[in-house]
Amino acid sequence: MLEGELSDPRIFPSVVTEVVLAPGGKSARVFVAVHGAEQEEESTLAALTQARGFIRAQIRDRMGIRHVPELSFAIDRSEKMTGRMDELLGRMRKRESKHAEAVPASEPLP
Repeated sequence: MLEGELSDPRIFPSVVTEVVLAPGGKSARVFVAVHGAEQEEESTLAALTQARGFIRAQIRDRMGIRHVPELSFAIDRSEKMTGRMDELLGRMRKRESKHAEAVPASEPLP
């Protein structure tokens, strides 16, 4: 639905990463990863929230179920955070290796 059926220009390329269904099944939180900057994330979130009724109707029709949970959308930033953490760890390793090269190893005592 995100790629072709929702024709809202505010929806940027995105992927549903997780759906968390509340106990009892009355509500569900849909986590979406948006490929873009923070402004694109906000725009996509607003458009998905506005299209919530259409999305629920489509789920009801496609799955043939009577009750569809209330949907709420949230931006999943875990991929971006993981990338940032990898970058910082790489910098730290680079500094450690430079520091190890700069400090001469002491010779073992006889």
